[in-house]
Amino acid sequence: MPDPDIAGHASAPVVRYSVAEGAATLTLDSPHNRNAISSAMVHQLRVGLDAAASDTAVRAVVLTHTGGTFCAGADLGESSGSPDEAAAQRTHDMVGLLRGILELPKPVVGVIDGHVRAGGMGLVAACDIVVAGSRATFALTETRLGLAASIVSLTVLPKMTPRAAGRYFLTGERFGPEDAAAHGLVTLVSEDPATRAADVIADLRECSPQGLAESKHLLTMRMLDDFDRYAEGLAAQSARLFGSAEAVEGVTAFLQKRPPSWSPGR
Repeated sequence: MPDPDIAGHASAPVVRYSVAEGAATLTLDSPHNRNAISSAMVHQLRVGLDAAASDTAVRAVVLTHTGGTFCAGADLGESSGSPDEAAAQRTHDMVGLLRGILELPKPVVGVIDGHVRAGGMGLVAACDIVVAGSRATFALTETRLGLAASIVSLTVLPKMTPRAAGRYFLTGERFGPEDAAAHGLVTLVSEDPATRAADVIADLRECSPQGLAESKHLLTMRMLDDFDRYAEGLAAQSARLFGSAEAVEGVTAFLQKRPPSWSPGR
């Protein structure tokens, strides 16, 4: 099938879509803002996922990136309106995107060789298989901004070991690919993640579409149940936190590249 008009008519392309050898590749391509999750990126990813779902030649989807950052989290500079209204829209978009990855009846393979922060962690955890390179780093930085990893928790918590989640959700500290693999966030670590991912795709091509779809459903159905149970409450938490004085200070400090008022480095 022809490549989808992934950008539409309103936005410049920030996601590239291509199909080769049985795999559709969605490449985050907005290096100027470290592939931050904007409304345009969410829309274009959803269009790409829909195209991959309907293409019978596609057996799997690869989610990867350009530049040294896979995804820096939400595009905090995009906000319009009040902080809680903007947070509500971001949350709604993110819930839909993560759910779209989980519900896709084809496996999604993340190929990561750069930095992953905040909302980007949710994308990585939503992937069925993740291959990370040596340059990958990971962090749940929300606590350092006066926030919490609300919606991201729906995909990250089922993947990470409880003790690791307790540590990184609370401290916001950075960890590398080997730790990410040990804690369950990453499947494989390789010096050449693209080539290693190609080996994974080759294995997936040996599987039937029905077998892959039904097996993926087994892997994701409990996570989707959690979306039904908790997404609304977590969305309310996210909006409340983004509208708080601490979060306003934290986000402002981040955008101004200075320590927040509570930091000992202030």
